[in-house]
Amino acid sequence: MACLEALRDVAGDAWIGAGFVRATVFDALCGVKTELGDIDVIYFGDGDRAREAVLEDALARRIPGAPWSVHDQARMHLKTGDAAYTSVEHAITHWPEVAAAVAVRLGETLDVLAPLGLDDLFALRIRPTPHMASKPGGMDVFRGRVASKRWSDRWPGVEVADSPPWTTSTSA
Repeated sequence: MACLEALRDVAGDAWIGAGFVRATVFDALCGVKTELGDIDVIYFGDGDRAREAVLEDALARRIPGAPWSVHDQARMHLKTGDAAYTSVEHAITHWPEVAAAVAVRLGETLDVLAPLGLDDLFALRIRPTPHMASKPGGMDVFRGRVASKRWSDRWPGVEVADSPPWTTSTSA
């Protein structure tokens, strides 16, 4: 909650997403406490890297030692080789795993952005996003992440699935 409050105060248009959200939910569902990875902060701006650094510095002053990682999704397509993203929501659909294609922020309440739904997140299921599954080499990237991240060791009962059907019925 402290991370969400810091983000709201520093950059109200930004979100915390990816592994930070997945790990928090999986930890709660499995009754474990795993080590915090980086805190993925995302927003959609004009691609200016300087704002990323300014936000990271401001967040680090708010919560020293926290592993902030700020990225403007307007330029992340350059890293992934995709066509340009049009919004944070659009960018999230290009992330590797459905369960991590979720972002949250504090507004009046907790805002949740889950364009591919929340089913996988709450079912402890790791599978590729439709984009990753259809992208040339995407399944190799997905399988490499499964092997290196060792999610099954971190969270008892996690299911790793690398094929459809895609569940997109639950979104916020």
